[in-house]
Amino acid sequence: MWCAALYLAQTYQEYFTDTKQNIYGSRKLKLPKPEVCVIYTGSRKTRPEYLSLSKEFFDGDASVLDVKVRIIYDGQDGDIINQYVNFTKIYNDQVRQYGRTREAVMETIRICKDQNVLAEFFSEREKEIVDIMMTLFNEEYILKTYVESEKQETAEKTKIGTAQRLYEMGISVQDIAKACQVTVETVEQWLSLVKA
Repeated sequence: MWCAALYLAQTYQEYFTDTKQNIYGSRKLKLPKPEVCVIYTGSRKTRPEYLSLSKEFFDGDASVLDVKVRIIYDGQDGDIINQYVNFTKIYNDQVRQYGRTREAVMETIRICKDQNVLAEFFSEREKEIVDIMMTLFNEEYILKTYVESEKQETAEKTKIGTAQRLYEMGISVQDIAKACQVTVETVEQWLSLVKA
């Protein structure tokens, strides 16, 4: 949401510069009427025409800034919005088939070109698009790996704490290893870490 507000502010700043308006003067500025839109590419049963951010996120509180967002679902047959929606459907199908791989990206581009979906755009910028999409995959993979690593670290800390408590209760290292489903050596290492 902040990103949209910053983008709107930046757009107005550029507009003021282009129209040579003095934003520091006392004269009232001339602003074009803003329209905020989002292209929805998923599938849902209800398709509201507008979304109110105040109603959606702040229980309709009138004291907060509200933005009425127009939701675009499909566009007109063959227009840029319609092509973008079709691209996302093709892309999602390829990811389901090949996973988040270069093959999924290349197949998406091939199908889009064959079906004349953003074909001109892909022809002019194919390498750039592949690089961007692969970078996004890599960032997603890194985030997923980080989250998984954090989960494993938390689980291990929990087992270490359990092993320490069981050891303090007089349970043998062998029984602790069985309970934690690890080797005796691992339990001994855990206990030495706790004691250190």
